[in-house]
Amino acid sequence: MKSLNIFLFFLLILTQSSLAQDKNKLCNAAKIFESNQLNKTTKINYPGDSNIDVTYYKLDVNLNYGKKLIGGEITIKAKSLVDNLSSVSYDLKNNMQVMNVIVNSKKVQFTHSNDLIAIPITDTLISGQEFSTVIEYSGNPTSSGFGSFAFSSHGGSQAIWTLSEPYGASDWWPCKDTPADKADSADIWVTCVTNLIPVSNGSLEGIVDNGNGTHTYKWKSSYPIAQYLISLAITNYSIYENKFVYNNGMDTMSVVHYNYPENLNSTRKKALDETVPMLEVFSEKFGLYPFIKEKYGHAEFGWSGGMEHQTISSMGAFHTGIIAHELGHQWFGDKITCKDWRHIWLNEGFATYLESVYTEAVNGRQAYINYILAEMSSAKRANGTIYVQNINSVSEIFDGNRSYAKGSVVLHMLRGVLGDEIFWDVMYQYANDEKLAYNVATTEDFKAVAERVSGKDLEYFFKEWIYGEKYPVYSVNWSKHSLDNNNYKVEINIGQNGGKNPLFFTMPVEIKISTSSGDTTITVFNDQKDQTFEAFVKGEPTNLIFDPNNWIMKDISITTDMEDHTVPAVFSLDQNYPNPFNPTTRISYTLPVQSNVSVNIYDALGKLVATLVDDFQEAGYYQLNFNPNETQTNLVSGIYFYTIKTDYFNETKKMIYLK
Repeated sequence: MKSLNIFLFFLLILTQSSLAQDKNKLCNAAKIFESNQLNKTTKINYPGDSNIDVTYYKLDVNLNYGKKLIGGEITIKAKSLVDNLSSVSYDLKNNMQVMNVIVNSKKVQFTHSNDLIAIPITDTLISGQEFSTVIEYSGNPTSSGFGSFAFSSHGGSQAIWTLSEPYGASDWWPCKDTPADKADSADIWVTCVTNLIPVSNGSLEGIVDNGNGTHTYKWKSSYPIAQYLISLAITNYSIYENKFVYNNGMDTMSVVHYNYPENLNSTRKKALDETVPMLEVFSEKFGLYPFIKEKYGHAEFGWSGGMEHQTISSMGAFHTGIIAHELGHQWFGDKITCKDWRHIWLNEGFATYLESVYTEAVNGRQAYINYILAEMSSAKRANGTIYVQNINSVSEIFDGNRSYAKGSVVLHMLRGVLGDEIFWDVMYQYANDEKLAYNVATTEDFKAVAERVSGKDLEYFFKEWIYGEKYPVYSVNWSKHSLDNNNYKVEINIGQNGGKNPLFFTMPVEIKISTSSGDTTITVFNDQKDQTFEAFVKGEPTNLIFDPNNWIMKDISITTDMEDHTVPAVFSLDQNYPNPFNPTTRISYTLPVQSNVSVNIYDALGKLVATLVDDFQEAGYYQLNFNPNETQTNLVSGIYFYTIKTDYFNETKKMIYLK
């Protein structure tokens, strides 16, 4: 963040919103906050002119900070998708002025209304034939969505920045404003006063001093790029640079960070230095960084979150989670882009999951589990389907509980269904699929790759988790029956409280049975609303744990018939209160049966910072007061996890400490 005060301010906003207390993805939370502040209209022009395929954009623009003006020429090359194409339209907001339009070197008449530039095609074009359009325009852009174009400032210096997702590109430049149609390449030439550095996508091909107090930076994206990922970030940047070296030095790339000068300190550099190991982890998992011939980096901007602009993420916060999230988007969101905002989870759910992937790589399995359990806590509050029903609403598209948290949990659950080896192969093959790489995708495309690689029919999984709602609520009853020679039969009945979509969830379920002779883990395929399974074990059963590795997002109650006595087992971990807190907060939980219990506090990297309970406890309701000062825990302000582990139940939640 630009300053600690802004960071704390934004954390307070989080606690007062529907994202309160459990969503540390500023990528999401700030997007929702900003869109609500700007009251974006729900009237959209989508999905653009379906008769053309854009192949190239050239933005040659001039910025005038004092007049809050942008202007210049936009060149668009496109192919006709129909025979006898007679007209074409591009998206541009009505408040912007169009002076001239030239098609194939001929000046043509045009109309500009309803946020569309309607342009006649005077030459006869057949399907597949390319044509060029040059649009001369200028105006004072207005901001929609998350602040699609902003003239701002920092530390007494001018700053200009863009964030076009989802519908804001046409607020400031003429384009086909849909993610479904990527250009094969783009040039972004930016002219501004010489005391400012204009940063954009791709590689810097040259800098021209215009001799009049301005200079032009010529950026080039040689990879396919979606219109909303084209960005500008302009101010008096201080540059901090790393190197990414991969494949024994065969692949080398600059990692360039553009910082507000007042914020470039040792703390910022330490955070930015994590980018290179993240590039290594993700390249190992998903294939080499997708834009290796250009760059990766960050451009600080005046917005409280992050945005995955291709090769140059715009950042208003700098911590491990958000850096990993925006970098993860370079594979999932930029290299492969959701074809339609209804499938936004392919961008945001994946990037959120990659936060936990990096956490697991650096801090181990337990840190990963803590991260996922916290995501599950958020995901349980998701309403509606992950497939976005109403893409007129920015807050619906970027719903943190659904598109981000539940989307990431779906990938975790798919990992449980497929097993690690197959799951990672699915993710790699999806990221490098010859039809999808540097292109666009839908949920069905990802499903097809998962089924092809795994050889499994996953229709049930995607139908219930992407196109269904809620999550399973299990009621489990088990009993033991003595046979002979210390052998026992265990009967396990699994029931689900009914829903509407789906009526019940079909899932493979691990069940761990503890006996006097050791532990046995079985996997059953639960595909009925009420279903009974049998297991045969050596030694007297003493305990049963349903889904011991937390592969399923669920609520559960367990009963066991022993000596004609039914013991209900409904565990709960409450959200800490107050939250944020300083100096003390209360953590409460319920144990319906006696159990071994541990309650621990972890930092955002999964490091244990405090143990509050590590004991055997009787059934009951418990309250703990946590004061970092009293426990001699030197905590800094930020987001932490607290987790409870029992013989039957694990759960993790997030809390915010303001020092």
